[in-house]
Amino acid sequence: TLQITDWMDMIAKNYSDVASLVEYGKTYENRPISLLKIGPTTGVRKKAIWMDCGIHAREWISPAFCQYFVKQLLETYKTDSQIKEMMTNMDFYVTPVLNIDGYIYTWTTDRLWRKSRSPGALGCNCSCDCNGTDLNRNFNANWGTVGVSFNCCSQVYPGSKPLSESEAQAVVDFVEKRKDDILCFLTIHSYGQLLLVPYGHPSIAAPNYDELVRKSTNKMKVGLAAAEAIKKVHGMEYTVGTSPDVLYANSGSSRDWARLTGINFSYTFELRDKGEHGFKLPEEQIQPTCEEAYSGAMHIISYVHDKTFKGTGSAAATATATLWMVLLAVGAALL
Repeated sequence: TLQITDWMDMIAKNYSDVASLVEYGKTYENRPISLLKIGPTTGVRKKAIWMDCGIHAREWISPAFCQYFVKQLLETYKTDSQIKEMMTNMDFYVTPVLNIDGYIYTWTTDRLWRKSRSPGALGCNCSCDCNGTDLNRNFNANWGTVGVSFNCCSQVYPGSKPLSESEAQAVVDFVEKRKDDILCFLTIHSYGQLLLVPYGHPSIAAPNYDELVRKSTNKMKVGLAAAEAIKKVHGMEYTVGTSPDVLYANSGSSRDWARLTGINFSYTFELRDKGEHGFKLPEEQIQPTCEEAYSGAMHIISYVHDKTFKGTGSAAATATATLWMVLLAVGAALL
């Protein structure tokens, strides 16, 4: 984590014209929670994209992707007119590691630790002394209703109440102040090769579900087209849908909270793989995983950007995603 912190400091220093470091909370163990704000100052109020990684400590490929995403933006914005346009119109708020306490614990003590490191609540139906809350069950979105256990030793313990965890509260405080400007909320996880849309509760559907996922008569909407963009990079199949449909029901996720708070485009990425290596993804798969996920994320972001600023939708975003894939192919050929 010190390496990631040093990297964030370096990014803010080396790209001071478009990047800055923003501390927006503290973890249970009093470590700063920081994000990189990417985008030039234009003198006007800007729209924004949110991305967080590392909400679950053991999902190491997630922070790696956030770093890759930032690197790609900063290395291409001066030469790529589309990225330059997006960065002129929007800021990117990127948190490489949200669950810092848990992430450090995976390096020092337990590689497969998932939760935060706060102590279990008294009377949490557990005879043992268990620490940690599943931060992705702690948001105020149908909290505690499905896909959780109130045994504090459980991997899916949602906390004693919504936003009992300082890490979740920090996200809510930051995003709610800007929710009218945040166009898209992306939260990055592993594993399973999935693109999940709201909601995790099986009885609730997002009002814009069709736009988030489905095919229309002659074109693919956002989620399915993003999965197609991912597949074209290295041939990996990603499944798109709600968590109850393609994974399992859950409640209290940040994705669902973002949609409930009014951010229309809210997605969870579950990166490689499908279980062969699981959370211990081999080093040689880091780069290709990031490349393909970048293509998928940029399809979603470009769709949202073009819809907001150009009054267009899937066609423009598909053209943009195609350009990302061409650039990635050219870059790979030069390596």
